[in-house]
Amino acid sequence: MGKLTKNQKKALELYDPTKTYTIKEASEIVKKIAFSKFDNSVDLDIRLGVDPKKADQMVRGVVTLPNGVGKEVKVLVLCTPDKEDEAKAAGADYVGLDEYIKKIEGGWTDVDVIITMPTVMAKVGRLGRVLGPRSLMPNPKSGTVTMEVGKAVTEVKAGKIDFKVDKTGIIHASIGKVSFEAEKISENALEMLNMISKLKPASAKGTYFRSISLSSTMGSGISIDKSIIAST
Repeated sequence: MGKLTKNQKKALELYDPTKTYTIKEASEIVKKIAFSKFDNSVDLDIRLGVDPKKADQMVRGVVTLPNGVGKEVKVLVLCTPDKEDEAKAAGADYVGLDEYIKKIEGGWTDVDVIITMPTVMAKVGRLGRVLGPRSLMPNPKSGTVTMEVGKAVTEVKAGKIDFKVDKTGIIHASIGKVSFEAEKISENALEMLNMISKLKPASAKGTYFRSISLSSTMGSGISIDKSIIAST
């Protein structure tokens, strides 16, 4: 094992990596051990007892975090001309269709969320090779394929995030910034965990929440006591 850095030593004075903590305690600790000069994101990692290779155990959903994510979310709306004003009024950063499809085909993906309409999915569908690996492909299950494009933009800007379990059985999500008050971090984390709890597949056997960890972008992971979630 290599030598501990100065910041790692400081962190170990503030928490015990062998212990588990409540969400509130972990939210307070994550702020104390974020030593970077920039405003780190706060990340929640949840290992689930599911097999993502089985379609009936794929955990995916959306959640609106009560305190937002702490960053400006850039939204592209791919829509027909009659929906452009609605999208712009709701605060979409980019609005259009064919011109943006061409840009994306050329490699442009400088957005966080893409919202589109069912009626233009035939055109958007061919962008799967570009958008899929970047988790930008619109999906009806996440509310990003809808005729109510204005409502969808408003929700995303307010803190609505899409999440899904990866091939290793882990859900990773950014739920705020270390500049948030500990209480707001805690509220966001609890909202996320409660939503994942509701999505437990009926076919998943044994322990559902295997482990829960809270960390800042450059900080150490803090283990959360999973007994706080009813369906563990």
